[in-house]
Amino acid sequence: MVVKTESHVVVDLRGRSIETLDDFWDAVAEPCGLPEWFGRNVDAWRDTIQTGGISAVVDSHDVLVVHVDKQGVFAARNREARALRSAFAGRRSRLVVHALT
Repeated sequence: MVVKTESHVVVDLRGRSIETLDDFWDAVAEPCGLPEWFGRNVDAWRDTIQTGGISAVVDSHDVLVVHVDKQGVFAARNREARALRSAFAGRRSRLVVHALT
């Protein structure tokens, strides 16, 4: 689900299986308006959400909020998962990881 407000774009991926970073890129590509040439790596994502100039969708909103479940890659304590979480550290983005109930 994608909710767009004047200042926020919210991508809700709860309930979606995201076991790998490739699953994450697949899930955010369309709602975030990522171009075909998007690098599908954490550095490219950081550039998209913090620097801009890659996605008209992200650039046209003040804040990107992504909701995910604490499972798969978001439950892991591996280097890739930490790097992805750290990419959301700017003022223009927020990753919300929801505990499973």
